[in-house]
Amino acid sequence: MSSVLRCKGRRQWKSSKGTSHLTAYQHKLKLALIGQSIFGQEVYNKLRKEGHKVVGVFTVPDKNGQADPLALAAEKDGTPVFKFPRWRAKGKPIQEVVAAYKSVGAELNVLPFCTQFIPMDVIDCPKHGSIIYHPSILPRHRGASAINWTLIQGDKKAGFTIFWADDGLDTGPILLQRECDVGQNDTVDDLYNRFLFPEGIKAMVEAVHLIADGKAPRIPQPKEGATYEGIQKKENAEVISWNQPAAALHNWIRGHDKVPGAWATIDGQVVTFYGSSLLDASVPAGQELAIKGASRPGLVTKNGLVVFGNDGKMVLVRNLQFEDGKMIPASKYFSVDETTTLELTEEEKKMAEDIRAIWKGILSNVAVIEDSTDFFKSGASSMHVVRMLEEIKQKYSGLQLQNEDVYMATKFADFIQMAVRKFRGEDKEEELVIDYISKNVNNMTVNMPYQCFINGHFINADDGKTYDTINPADGSIIASVSSASLADVDKAVAAAKEAFENGEWGRMNARERGRLMYRLADLMEEHQEELATIESIDSGAVYTLALKTHVGMSVQTFRYFAGWCDKIQGATIPINQARPNHNLTFTKKEPIGVCAIVIPWNYPLMMLAWKSAACLAAGNTLVLKPAQVTPLTSLKFAELSAKAGFPKGVINILPGSGGLVGQHLSEHPDVRKVGFTGSTPTGKQIMKSAATNLKKVSLELGGKSPLIIFNDCELDRAVKMGMGAVYFNKGENCIAAGRLFVEESIHDEFVRKVVEEIKKMKIGDPLDRSTDHGPQNHKAHLEKLLQYCETGVKEGATLVYGGRQVRRPGFFMEPTVFTDVEDHMYIAQEESFGPVMVISKFKNGDVDGVLRRANTTEYGLASGVFTKDISKALYISEKLEAGTVFINTYNKTDVAAPFGGFKQSGFGKDLGKLFSPSLISHLTVQINEETTLPVVQCV
Repeated sequence: MSSVLRCKGRRQWKSSKGTSHLTAYQHKLKLALIGQSIFGQEVYNKLRKEGHKVVGVFTVPDKNGQADPLALAAEKDGTPVFKFPRWRAKGKPIQEVVAAYKSVGAELNVLPFCTQFIPMDVIDCPKHGSIIYHPSILPRHRGASAINWTLIQGDKKAGFTIFWADDGLDTGPILLQRECDVGQNDTVDDLYNRFLFPEGIKAMVEAVHLIADGKAPRIPQPKEGATYEGIQKKENAEVISWNQPAAALHNWIRGHDKVPGAWATIDGQVVTFYGSSLLDASVPAGQELAIKGASRPGLVTKNGLVVFGNDGKMVLVRNLQFEDGKMIPASKYFSVDETTTLELTEEEKKMAEDIRAIWKGILSNVAVIEDSTDFFKSGASSMHVVRMLEEIKQKYSGLQLQNEDVYMATKFADFIQMAVRKFRGEDKEEELVIDYISKNVNNMTVNMPYQCFINGHFINADDGKTYDTINPADGSIIASVSSASLADVDKAVAAAKEAFENGEWGRMNARERGRLMYRLADLMEEHQEELATIESIDSGAVYTLALKTHVGMSVQTFRYFAGWCDKIQGATIPINQARPNHNLTFTKKEPIGVCAIVIPWNYPLMMLAWKSAACLAAGNTLVLKPAQVTPLTSLKFAELSAKAGFPKGVINILPGSGGLVGQHLSEHPDVRKVGFTGSTPTGKQIMKSAATNLKKVSLELGGKSPLIIFNDCELDRAVKMGMGAVYFNKGENCIAAGRLFVEESIHDEFVRKVVEEIKKMKIGDPLDRSTDHGPQNHKAHLEKLLQYCETGVKEGATLVYGGRQVRRPGFFMEPTVFTDVEDHMYIAQEESFGPVMVISKFKNGDVDGVLRRANTTEYGLASGVFTKDISKALYISEKLEAGTVFINTYNKTDVAAPFGGFKQSGFGKDLGKLFSPSLISHLTVQINEETTLPVVQCV
């Protein structure tokens, strides 16, 4: 256990339901895999890894010269691969195909996402028959397009079934099923990528193990609830029926996205809708757009096309596609024009030909890549998009393209025009657009962003929801703030992941990172009065304290960690050499990826700085959720980070519900670290959620910090520091002295002096420079503190002063003092997180006794001792179970000193050089002595 000693004195210092452990299964089988796609490839790889023998793979013929991923994997391993265009002709099995199948001698057929009709001669041939994966909870949504119909029908649950094949249409007995919740704005891709794909692969492997061990059930499908819907194809997809509620419209559109596409007629042509979400907000400003069949025109707004259900509620559509295949942002429907074709320079002409060669390598079936060649109509698929962009990136690192760019410019000529504009920088977005809430307060105008900050943009929440943030000084509404949804979390994490893996941030050298952080610190300092004012009206912090500590220490933190950027170093390791060879072994420290940060409401900006500065210095990207009641300085910080030049996606801020946003972040598979400051119960839940992908976790949780005051202290200093230890920042302080132990001989005088000083404190407007004590952060917390005091009185503690709400508008509470507090009492054991001084007396000279009482708590964040006897002080500091021990001082934190606790106060450190272990990974490298190395500079 390591504690930080601080002294002052004279020249002193959801897993899926029913997941099983595959290692429990023993028997292995000879398998035939019949299917295709990356899903089939993953099932194939996992089954082989588990020790089963794949004796044959039966997949589809090459398409446009491209082999299916399942075929590629099998061919690489030397597994026999058969590519049959069909298994039946005129309803009868093709005998040569059946004979080829029987030649492999399979004991079980495994069909992952098989799209061909397989004859019963093959289905029933193996000893154990055949099992099939189907993406619905059978018997609901039998047939193809099951995922689409799950959304179209508005199902609250999605899932998949692995069943025994029979001669019906997905009617065979059930082997196992898994299910998941369907979110309000989930898409087909969301369901597939989040659950159906990863959990489906695991379940296919589990099913094979169950069969191998003779434990697989055969549960007949019930007739009740059985449904069958047709295959969703463009030619049989119906036009959108507008006479239905918004939720039904949304389900229809998202259920058809991306295939086959929900369509309507606008200005005489078919227009297909993509990217739908329910919009729960007031009707936005926009230009009306007539849609055939709709009783009410749509609205083209800055965020997309808003359409209306017959219940008056709204759906937001982000992208539109025209009959010629061109896709545009719906927000630009009226601004689309025929842009003049660019004249290319010689360098750009060479780039165009290089890209033409890349297209030719992918579209090998196309004789010549013409300007009119369409990437997708020529046979390319979504996996080819990634390949094409990566090949372009290899040749032209300065040309950063996104998947969406390909969908927006599918023809070669259009693609080149778009690429050249990006290469020239003509596509650079206009200056950051921010909708402010502006207020004239504290003799200045403060401009406050109020939307989510995702991928470098301030945007409304995906579902349009908002909530009010309240000024605790008078209970008035400051702003209506966007309330992030699950879809926003996914977008923010994806942006952070992209910025880390493929963006400018991931390629940036450490000193350049530090330069950006220094620039951000400078901007924060330039805006310190505005930041402190926002902090004061949003959290209730006294302005002078907000200026010095909330903002001042935040600036210091960013400057401190900016200096660390290029000083995070690995080490060489002397190892036992295996002669005659010698190896150089060293470690590299590398960033871990996307970090999720969840911060509390007591120091909104400072907690952001403590967590995010270290994260950024180590080279990670972040998604931060401020406390729901204090989001405004975090959003202002986002604005300043953009102005400082941080690349898009590096910093993302999501105001909203902890139970929704924080929970989803802690579970998200692409988040590699969670940093949380808050309550112990929530910290425990985060640990459980983080186990889903074994992400790193650091927790700074509750406290009940003891402060021991001996009779040989400087009493006036002890009174002053003791009051600061309790009442600093209105008691909303994680290291606040939750319980004071005062030696018997000075107890009464100490209490008398404290009460005298409390009576001198000015309680009032936190923006008044002479105010000592501002309002509690929010109404619910004030009510909790009043209940805390009532409990103390009921248990028999003596209420010496306070314990009541101040008679004025806002959430003000009197500074409070309790004495005669016994160890068993609630207020002796639980944190108040407010201006409540809890005093217990201890016998003169009973050092070990008071130590035992001080340590009888499940918390271990901070502690303190006041005494002139340095030997006693050091003895106490060794025995106190806390991360920080203050001697003759309190509340003294510094960016260079590590901060964190033990026991149920959490683990992990903020600040200081100890920050790095949870934010970096150690890569061990061994190089044989015979390896040719470049010449390096030696010092």
